[in-house]
Amino acid sequence: MDFKYDKHNKYHRAVRSLLIIAISMVLFVEIWWVLSILANTPAVPSPLETWNALIDLINNGDSITQKSLGQYVGSSMATFLKGFLLALVVAIPIGLILGTFKTLNAFANPIIEVLRPIAPIAWAPILILAINYSTGPMLVVFVGIFFPLLTNVVFGVSKIDGSLVDAAKTLGASNSQIFMKVLMPSTVPYIMNGVKIGLGIGWMCIVAAELYAPTLAGIGFYLSEQATLGYWPGAFAAIVVIAVLGLLTTGVAEYIHKIITKRMGIDV
Repeated sequence: MDFKYDKHNKYHRAVRSLLIIAISMVLFVEIWWVLSILANTPAVPSPLETWNALIDLINNGDSITQKSLGQYVGSSMATFLKGFLLALVVAIPIGLILGTFKTLNAFANPIIEVLRPIAPIAWAPILILAINYSTGPMLVVFVGIFFPLLTNVVFGVSKIDGSLVDAAKTLGASNSQIFMKVLMPSTVPYIMNGVKIGLGIGWMCIVAAELYAPTLAGIGFYLSEQATLGYWPGAFAAIVVIAVLGLLTTGVAEYIHKIITKRMGIDV
């Protein structure tokens, strides 16, 4: 049967995307396997060794701490979500305010540009050791997500069509109504873009933070533990778990983004 791909057919697009992902992952595993052979060192385990270590972690947990994979993941997710929610609560209002009031943004921008390039990981030892081992890691995640979210919100406000604001004023809308009915909805796509970027950075931060806060017993701690003991398949298995968690969270954000933009009539 003659098959012709139709880019306007959502099922065709879905199948095409799945095929691309499958081929890409197969190539990745093959490259990984070749590199493990060429490296010829225990520090670069093969995909099969990593897979076996992952299955052992899933079935038996950590033989040293007696903790299960679920406990490690649950601890990391709790810290991650706290930092993420705090970033949402703080960055979105500040971004909307700075985007609206240009003079205030002019004063704040130099401070933001000084702090933004600093790697969030650099804050890990300061925030964790200066505050505590429970709140510090959450703040590291917060810093990692805060700046990409903030800059996207400010950018989103700057892209709002001025005629929309003028029309709202003509209809008698107050500043608070313009803020809630015009500015906030119009920046939603930019907020979601900042969220997707921030989620990826946030997972980098949580792993680094847990290296300084072993009492949290998150997946970052397990990675450090396995590497310290020289059990590299276990360390790589932890990296695989972190990658999956990152894909899941960004995937959920992407799905929510598509739903929101579709309901708002925006093409993505």
